[in-house]
Amino acid sequence: MAGEPSCPEAGAASSRVIALCALSAFAGSSSVRVCDPMLPELARQFGVTMGEAAHVVTWYVMAYGLFQFFYGPLGDRYGKIRMITVATLLCGVGCLGAACAASLDGLIAWRILTGAVSAGIVPLSMAWIGDRVEYRQRQATLARFLTGVILGVAAGQLYGGFFTDTLGWRWAFGFLAAVFFAAAALMHRYRPPETGAGAPAGGLRLLGPMRDVARVPWARVVLAIVTLEGALVFGALSFVPAYLQQRYGLAPTAAGAVVAVFALGGLAYVAIARRLVARLGERGLAGTGGAVLGASFLAYWLGPGWGWSVAASLALGFGYYLLHNTLQTHATQMAPQARGTAVSLFASCLFLGQAAGVALAALAVDASGLEGVFAGAAVALPLLGFAFVRAMARRAAAARAA
Repeated sequence: MAGEPSCPEAGAASSRVIALCALSAFAGSSSVRVCDPMLPELARQFGVTMGEAAHVVTWYVMAYGLFQFFYGPLGDRYGKIRMITVATLLCGVGCLGAACAASLDGLIAWRILTGAVSAGIVPLSMAWIGDRVEYRQRQATLARFLTGVILGVAAGQLYGGFFTDTLGWRWAFGFLAAVFFAAAALMHRYRPPETGAGAPAGGLRLLGPMRDVARVPWARVVLAIVTLEGALVFGALSFVPAYLQQRYGLAPTAAGAVVAVFALGGLAYVAIARRLVARLGERGLAGTGGAVLGASFLAYWLGPGWGWSVAASLALGFGYYLLHNTLQTHATQMAPQARGTAVSLFASCLFLGQAAGVALAALAVDASGLEGVFAGAAVALPLLGFAFVRAMARRAAAARAA
């Protein structure tokens, strides 16, 4: 990649940068999920329905998805680590604004800003890893990076619920701002030099690289699958804390903690990812992941007690990363000549899918309750995993024939 020298494997310096990227990703993932346990309290405080309160989630992920279209080319042009550092700093500003918001509309506006600037963190980190780690080692390396993402999902649920129960929901955003500022300072201190000479002298190209990626047939398959994955998984997951509060009477902290067990399932995947890849292969990972995801939402829906939801969250995290890390690995290789743009499009589709999923789930919740949302995810996710397995099989057969 222009402006960023590549090497076949991540050495000691690259490992340090990957750890810093994981820290920024931790904060970014926390900001995505921090509002989930707050939804009942936000609805009460601002006098709106829970579906309307969920706009703080919907518009965040919408902004995140849309701004991927800018960060991919910017990362390819000016340097991926440089853009990650700037994005992390601005996320801290957005969280401070959210902490001071005087109305739901104001909170949504600051959430939109935070979503827009946080869009560069995870996909550009993945693209940077793709530049420096050869393909046969990339899935295991991405799994290590995902530790930050997974822990961030759990932390957002935990302290979103904790601060809502204790000092108030605004303190959750203040705490998150401090994490973002610390991550930005460390990234600025230790980031490697980048020349940023990737774009033509005439200026930054936005549509051209995206069009090049979209012309690749396999890229279109991967992007379609990840869009549906985001809609199905996170459209339902965003309402699990509210469901636990309503059905079992759990406090926001307890409901957030139950969902945060998702991270333990993800970490279990990271711990054995290398062995799973060797034993199951990519198709086995994707098919198993879809089945486990479906069973997890079935347990949320039909479980007779909240303890079943703990097991469901554990399985959900494991199943999600079985499927999603396979998709991520393909995303880093679907257009190597514009990897930053390709991975950003991948993340864009994931988060636009999430936005659509949360919006549709919110309508369903206001109309008929939460159970139908979980039932739909339980049926659709195994079918999605199977569809991806079939697509990989057809691609492999075409490659052998060629």
